[in-house]
Amino acid sequence: MTWSDPIVEEVRRARDAYAARFNYDLRAIYRDLKERERQSSAIPCETTTKTTIPDNRKMECAHADQGHSASQMTVTDRKTS
Repeated sequence: MTWSDPIVEEVRRARDAYAARFNYDLRAIYRDLKERERQSSAIPCETTTKTTIPDNRKMECAHADQGHSASQMTVTDRKTS
């Protein structure tokens, strides 16, 4: 017996139907999403870019003293003296 969630199944059907409209062409899907974003009145949220930190730098986590989990922390780097 396989576990099945009706909400998950509904989302998967909707995703498949959307992708099928573009013949599963990721570039066409991307263009459609960007056009929808352009036409939307919603304000897009800002995202951060993850970067790798060279071995010669120390890592410090911003907001670590506020009890955030590691997945919520922003990593900053500072040069060592």
